[in-house]
Amino acid sequence: MTLLIRPYEPADLEPLSAIWFEASRRAHGFLGEARLREQHKLIEEVYLPQAENWVALRSDEPVGFIGLIDDFIGGLFVDPSAQGRGIGRALVARALRLKGRLELEVYAQNASARGFYERLGFQEILRRELNDEGLPFPNLRMRLEA
Repeated sequence: MTLLIRPYEPADLEPLSAIWFEASRRAHGFLGEARLREQHKLIEEVYLPQAENWVALRSDEPVGFIGLIDDFIGGLFVDPSAQGRGIGRALVARALRLKGRLELEVYAQNASARGFYERLGFQEILRRELNDEGLPFPNLRMRLEA
């Protein structure tokens, strides 16, 4: 099946929000359901409408997306049922071609995401012991140069 990557459209909000929530429940379960539901509102009201989003589609159905703020990856999420098929890798490759350099932050506890980014060549450049809300969820800042 061919993978198509295109810019975000307003009609993508609901399916991408659902992908974000399911992927986040699996990858960020340590944050707790209440915190994820709060973040879910921000995804729908702020991040998806305002970031530069690229949507991956298979058979015209969204299967993942990458959200960029300049050269910073604000989020990379792939439908859990479609993970491991090169979708995340393709989205990062598209973003790297567009920006020439990428940075991101990943939760230190999210070992699978850290491993994914390391396999793509991202290098850790900074570690924060508190997340953006000041809570003890360490974050790693990583960078990849084209």
